[in-house]
Amino acid sequence: MTEFRRKIYKRGSSVETTIPKPLLFALEDGKRYNAVFSYDRQMNKWFIKFEERA
Repeated sequence: MTEFRRKIYKRGSSVETTIPKPLLFALEDGKRYNAVFSYDRQMNKWFIKFEERA
């Protein structure tokens, strides 16, 4: 299993993180995408998916 760990940092009045570059390799250059984060309460896990913007 591959794991990615990202630091959460404070930026102004919000808390942010970045998406690791290896997760973005499957996306096509020149297209615009939204990152969609989903939380599964039963599994207590977060998931990320990408959808193309119009």
